Amino acid sequence: MWKKLTETTDYLLSRTNIRPLTGIVLGTGLGGLVDEIGIADKIPYSEIPNFPVTTVEGHHGNLIFGHLAGKPVVAMQGRFHYYEGYSMVDTVFPLRVLKLMGIRQAFLSNAAGGINPNFEVGNLMVIRDHINFFPESPLRGKNIDQLGTRFPDMSEPYDQNLIRVAHNVAASLGITLREGVYLGNPGPSFETPAEYTHYRMIGADAIGMSTIPEVLAARHMGLPVFAVSVVTNVAVPGNFLENTHEDVQIAANQAASHMTQLFKGVISESPYSI
Repeated sequence: MWKKLTETTDYLLSRTNIRPLTGIVLGTGLGGLVDEIGIADKIPYSEIPNFPVTTVEGHHGNLIFGHLAGKPVVAMQGRFHYYEGYSMVDTVFPLRVLKLMGIRQAFLSNAAGGINPNFEVGNLMVIRDHINFFPESPLRGKNIDQLGTRFPDMSEPYDQNLIRVAHNVAASLGITLREGVYLGNPGPSFETPAEYTHYRMIGADAIGMSTIPEVLAARHMGLPVFAVSVVTNVAVPGNFLENTHEDVQIAANQAASHMTQLFKGVISESPYSI
């Protein structure tokens, strides 16, 4: 695995002169942030050695190098999910490569179902903690000592400095920013009413099928993490409606402009962007 990581890193370093400080992972329907990047290089996943290829509608499958808010960034226009059939190691492979390229912070986004009754469709929720229902970890197996310790600490999975910056940025922009706990499960089916009720009872505010594997890999490597969920549907007792992927994409697209403004502001003010 270390050989594959270094091979891919060397290839990407040869394809771009950008040396990104921030790695951005864009979830379902949220690829529009790419329009705000001053793009220097766009590399399809299919051209990158050892990279998986995304199979989900709404995930374009490009690695974008350029500048956002005047800072060098790399953006994954589409991520990889456990439910696509990839191993957990595959899902975090790109983020590990970006760390080896020199990123100092990871910005993650996702579309999520809201189960906090105070949430509304289109809200942004900065993730302060998570509950992991995935059946395995991307850190399972022989530890890659070059990346991090065998038993990484998870007392602060999401960086509190970045969360504080985000609230200040959101207030200055007039964006309503929620904060809460994200629960991740493998999917690809949406949750049943009983599962929604259970997840709310144990402290979750939003539910999705991604992000947590990337957070585990990022913290293993010592990367600060900032993550935002776009609430694309709300499920609370007495209001369990049918979910479709198309509805999720529509709601995510509608909220994408606010997420883009938030990410730009936080990247600009981040202590790790220097």
